[in-house]
Amino acid sequence: MTAVAVEIRVLDLADLDAIEMIEQRAYPTPWSRSMFASELAKPTSICLGAFEGSDLVGYVINSRYVDAWHVMNVAVHPDHQRRGVATALLERLFELTRGDERRGYTLEVRVSNEDAIRLYEKLGFESRGIRRGYYTDNREDALIMWRDSGR
Repeated sequence: MTAVAVEIRVLDLADLDAIEMIEQRAYPTPWSRSMFASELAKPTSICLGAFEGSDLVGYVINSRYVDAWHVMNVAVHPDHQRRGVATALLERLFELTRGDERRGYTLEVRVSNEDAIRLYEKLGFESRGIRRGYYTDNREDALIMWRDSGR
């Protein structure tokens, strides 16, 4: 892995085209444009993008719930994967939410996505259960992961 210097900033609606392009390249069942627009507009969401110059190369979509920050979507353009982009995005999210001691972090990840699971474990997430048949494209199970707020 070659680490890359990226600028992390808050995403807005003007970034939708670039978000959608990465999403379609990164996932077999991509989120719709309206799903992203909804999250970007919610005051309880933190949506961050990683930029190399003016190019969006990755993003994290995170929503605040009563007891947790839910990491809902993490994607990195395939040409920029394994260069520390997802790590930089998640670490910035943790910095921004550090003062919120009441909430931990949760996410779901495909049980077959070993690279992502290793990344999340490296960042302090632990397995907490399985959601059976969670993914609609192939009914694959999702691993539920949790990270305490104090890490």
